[in-house]
Amino acid sequence: MNDIVNAPTDFQQAYVFDMDGTIYLGDHLLPGAKRMIEELRQRGIPVRFLSNNPTKDPQQYVEKLERLGLPTDISDISNTVVTTTNWIKENHPDAKVFAIAEEPLKNSLRQAGIQLSEDPEEIDIVVSSYDRGFDYRKLQIAFDAIWFHKRAFLVQTNPDRFCPFPGGRGEPDCAAMTAAIEACTGTTCQVNFGKPSPVMLTAALAGLDVEVAHCVMVGDRLATDIQMALDTGMGSACVLTGEATADDIRSLDDAHRPTWVLDRIDKLIPASAWTELGWTEND
Repeated sequence: MNDIVNAPTDFQQAYVFDMDGTIYLGDHLLPGAKRMIEELRQRGIPVRFLSNNPTKDPQQYVEKLERLGLPTDISDISNTVVTTTNWIKENHPDAKVFAIAEEPLKNSLRQAGIQLSEDPEEIDIVVSSYDRGFDYRKLQIAFDAIWFHKRAFLVQTNPDRFCPFPGGRGEPDCAAMTAAIEACTGTTCQVNFGKPSPVMLTAALAGLDVEVAHCVMVGDRLATDIQMALDTGMGSACVLTGEATADDIRSLDDAHRPTWVLDRIDKLIPASAWTELGWTEND
């Protein structure tokens, strides 16, 4: 692993973090995450959190981070509940939406004044999402709205194939629902609201006076976290604590490699600061 691990030598203007597999796994913070976030905040460096998971709203992430010992303002969190709702509100405020989704996203859409419908004759947008209640009835509604009535188009909250769990397990994620709809309708998803879409980066850096080139995206997934950074000219750090493995990194060409590869999240703090702070890996 040492042949690919490399850490930054300087602090950046802002840090954008994935959460699952990067800051925590399940209900446990990953080693070094707490002191790393606290040190960045102590230095006055903006910290933002992103997630492609649309089954939780930002308040639920606030509560989880609080339980894990990382109190966080709700304004510092963006996920696909936020980006999906904002995009529809800004671009199609009068659309009638069929949301194949769980309650956090549906509630967010309702609160934004967006009308939800299960009537294929009036649906304008089908939103595909991570939905553990997905069934044939929902697939039929999407099919009728898109294929039969030829009036609705398809969007998705995130492109993830699966959601990882501790112990190496996982659950099918949004891409599975999207694939089913695309397969039966012959349509193609038109918009993605999750990483690697730049929509997520815009949400994360809103209100910050920083240069994208001097910010860093930190995550564990090459196809979403790291790809978003590559697509937007942002620095990237891949942590080997979630999905990506050392072999995955080795297989990449130079154009697709992250800026840094970390074996633990607190290596994001430069070695000079470790010395100054008296940190060791055994703390």
